[in-house]
Amino acid sequence: MADVVPPETPHYVPAPETKADVDYADLPIIDLSKVSTPEGRLALAQQARDAMSNQGFFYVINHGLTSAQTGRMFDIADVPFARVSEEEKKIYVHIDGGVRDQLEHYNVNRDVRKRQHPEPLRPFLPEIEAFARHNHENILHPILRLLAIGLELAEETLVNLHGFSSVGETYVRFMNYPRSKEEETKTNNVWLKGHTDFGSITILYSQPVAALQILTKEGAWKWVKHVENALVINAGDALEFLSGGFYRATIHRVVQPPPDQRTYTRLGLFYFCMTDDNVKLAPLLESPVLQRLENLKRVDDAEVPSMEVWRRGRTAAYGQSDLKPMGNGVEEEVINGVVVKHYN
Repeated sequence: MADVVPPETPHYVPAPETKADVDYADLPIIDLSKVSTPEGRLALAQQARDAMSNQGFFYVINHGLTSAQTGRMFDIADVPFARVSEEEKKIYVHIDGGVRDQLEHYNVNRDVRKRQHPEPLRPFLPEIEAFARHNHENILHPILRLLAIGLELAEETLVNLHGFSSVGETYVRFMNYPRSKEEETKTNNVWLKGHTDFGSITILYSQPVAALQILTKEGAWKWVKHVENALVINAGDALEFLSGGFYRATIHRVVQPPPDQRTYTRLGLFYFCMTDDNVKLAPLLESPVLQRLENLKRVDDAEVPSMEVWRRGRTAAYGQSDLKPMGNGVEEEVINGVVVKHYN
């Protein structure tokens, strides 16, 4: 049987790394090649536990994709923005038109047949589907096992809440940031204001344009450094709920890059992970770690949202809520009884 020739698309050339002196966050690196042994998993679980309970972010290396394979996915990620006509973009590509958060993004559910796609992207759907499955089974699931061990739970506890074929909205996302000088002035160079993700785990493929920043426990914004062919992993609301606040959904934002990168495109490649829709986002109280937790973070039992309810609430509120100013650039809204903060 002859090898299947993948469809052609122009190669996306990333920006060179910045030479600017910026204040980078000190994030640990998890080497997934070490998960194959019990000793390796135990050591990595301690690393992941410390990272998620302190910074809410860490890097992953040796995730099963070569640099060439990752580069191919960035080529595909550029298709909805570079090869789709303006007419088709109006139908398929989500464009946030508000000045505060101006970006283009295109989501592909892990079930790539769930919706129609623009014609230029259709030949690449088999590769996107394989990419989603790899992220889910070979990256997300090993990370969830480590985090379960960190909570002193059975290894499969969190994996069992994240089925690949379950009903839900886990998806691949391609993201592009088109900005004008006028918009930069109006937004004080903030491309995407400070927020938490509402899923459980976000997988971001590291790219060289420096723009992502995280808010530390001390209240300082620090940059996330590019690590070649690495993943940037962060916790979202759902994981914070399930862990009673032990694992942190860290506030992060996207800002204007340093001067030597401002003429380059910032193209994002993500896998946004959520639990199955019917999972109640209540603390996993069978965890001995949570039983010892003095400041257990939880919602009243009667108000505990399911993943579906929380997802729909956060999605519906985005850009529509009347945010209450709290001072120092912080705004608040209440979704399903939970206070959600935004940082301008």
